[in-house]
Amino acid sequence: MSLEQDFLNELVDAIKNDRLTLPTLPEVALKIRDAVSDPEVNSSTLSNVIGQDAALAARIIKVANSPLLRGAVTVDNLQLAITRMGINFVRNLATGLAMEQMFQATHDAVDKRLRRSWEHSLEVASISHVLASHFTKLKPDQATLAGLVHEIGILPILTLAEDNPEILEQEAVLDKIIQRLHGKVGKAIMKAWEFPAELQDVPLGCTDFTRDSGPVADYVDVVTVAKIQSYTSANTPYPNLDIASVPAFTKLGLAGEVDVHEVDELAEEVEEAKQALA
Repeated sequence: MSLEQDFLNELVDAIKNDRLTLPTLPEVALKIRDAVSDPEVNSSTLSNVIGQDAALAARIIKVANSPLLRGAVTVDNLQLAITRMGINFVRNLATGLAMEQMFQATHDAVDKRLRRSWEHSLEVASISHVLASHFTKLKPDQATLAGLVHEIGILPILTLAEDNPEILEQEAVLDKIIQRLHGKVGKAIMKAWEFPAELQDVPLGCTDFTRDSGPVADYVDVVTVAKIQSYTSANTPYPNLDIASVPAFTKLGLAGEVDVHEVDELAEEVEEAKQALA
């Protein structure tokens, strides 16, 4: 049996028998979720929770002052930032940004892959934000979070690969395995984290280019289009994909030849979103 098949069998068996170690949501994200679930929560109490993580607090203030929100007055503290963005927006943003710490590893090869995945997720999240804003009635902040977590399933696969050094040396083989299974693993993680049902299908659904859940676009559709458009024609992993046949484009009202990077206003907003999230 080949090395690829051995690792694949081990991974599939771990998934089927619930032995795959799923990552836990960062502590600060859990605290934010608990705080927001309180009907009495306000910007002051939420700022106290987020303020325990100085780096995260600074990034939220950065987003509040970014062109993304078009604020006329500079925000210089966390409570004002939360007031400007709204509690639900901040919850989604903080949850997504807190996950960056998970995309790191001590093993150089794994760390490189995780960081590359996070950079790609930032790109997809930025495009998702813009697409949701302009082409749907969905919440842009929720779409941003969907983009940030769409490759979360890569984490436990690479954790398992760390215990199999030989598979790490076979980059093409590992890429194939990740592409095949990270969506299924990601959906399991989202379910374990008790994310909203509308987001749980994103990791698996966003690479099902035949998926058609109905006439109205959902977050899976937004991330599907964003993922396809995050690649150039030169580096796409889907060189033979017929975009005209992808229902998600139709549901967003987008012709296949419309690329957010080639429409000046949209391209500018995508770049603003990337700068805000970085």
